Amino acid sequence: MTSRPRVLILGSGYAGQGHALAFREAGSEVVGMASRTETVVHRVAAELNIPVASTDWRAALQQLRPDIVAVATPGGAHVEMISAAVGAGCHVFADKPLAVNAADAESLYRLAAGAGVKTAYAASYRYQPQAYLARRIIDSGRVGPVLEVECVSHYNWPRNCPFGWPHRLDQGGGRLNNNFTHKLAIVLHVASGVVLWATGETRNDLRRAPIGPRLHDFRQFTQSELSPEELSTADWAEVDSDWSYTVLCRIGASDDGPESGVSATFRHSCLQPSRTGDYVAVYGERGQIHIEGAYATGDVWLKEGRGEWTRLDLPQDILDALPEISDNTLRNWTQLAREFLSDVRGEGCSGYPTFLEGWHFQGVIDAVRARGAWTHPGFA
Repeated sequence: MTSRPRVLILGSGYAGQGHALAFREAGSEVVGMASRTETVVHRVAAELNIPVASTDWRAALQQLRPDIVAVATPGGAHVEMISAAVGAGCHVFADKPLAVNAADAESLYRLAAGAGVKTAYAASYRYQPQAYLARRIIDSGRVGPVLEVECVSHYNWPRNCPFGWPHRLDQGGGRLNNNFTHKLAIVLHVASGVVLWATGETRNDLRRAPIGPRLHDFRQFTQSELSPEELSTADWAEVDSDWSYTVLCRIGASDDGPESGVSATFRHSCLQPSRTGDYVAVYGERGQIHIEGAYATGDVWLKEGRGEWTRLDLPQDILDALPEISDNTLRNWTQLAREFLSDVRGEGCSGYPTFLEGWHFQGVIDAVRARGAWTHPGFA
């Protein structure tokens, strides 16, 4: 392998475009992009100066023989694509969810481990600089031992956007797959642990969605809504994905028991905004950290003892260690791509999220959807 590994991107929507930019910024060569819609994949590949555009991902995989495959499609396609990439000896970078259920996610993890290829799982908001600052505060002892972490978010998703993969569990839709995964990754980074035990519940607030134009880019779902005139003649499809959830977890060291560790609460609803704003909060024995934004993207506030709340600036050394990119999502994808490429090149592993986390995250999600409980496989 050369110092610039060759990457094939599967998917040309928001994630596909982001993965291509991230890998290029991280120092690899993006040699091709494959996606289902010919006009879209050729347009996007041309815009990003990617030399090969194809609607046949299997043919592209065989033709280009890349070092890395970045899977940026909805989760329902991941098993087939990742299995083929691993079979071709490629390292794999996959967006979340890794698969649509824990059994498939575990199979992909074991398949890649058995083949000896590197894997990355893009629950990438763990790389928010605010999360690094919170971790630094905790490590300094300023808030004391952490007792609880709380994540609360409410999104104003349009009810009448056209039916598509976000509405279908078999395609990797649902807010657990596409919201909770990022928040859990943030909490595991901040609290420095793994999920020991989890339970929860979900609610489908939508029930059905109008059938309209096929949307290719994920961002279009939050920006598109059928007009009253279009709705009056539209057919409707049944929605089975989760639009609200409450998850309760214990986070701790992997050798802790399931009753040990930090209590973590994750609360999300998608169809109504919050008056007070989304946040991530950390409660210690002697103080509190409050980070604005569902994904820890806003101001960081610290309260020590009975003192006043103080807004903290992001330290320059934390910012300097991350890609100089203003867009949060692209910066975080790029940092993960950097760490993944370092491992692929044999330069060392930083402990970035892999398919192991993808499997465990999906185990938590499956248990919550079933209104059951999940216990870390290490306790079995």
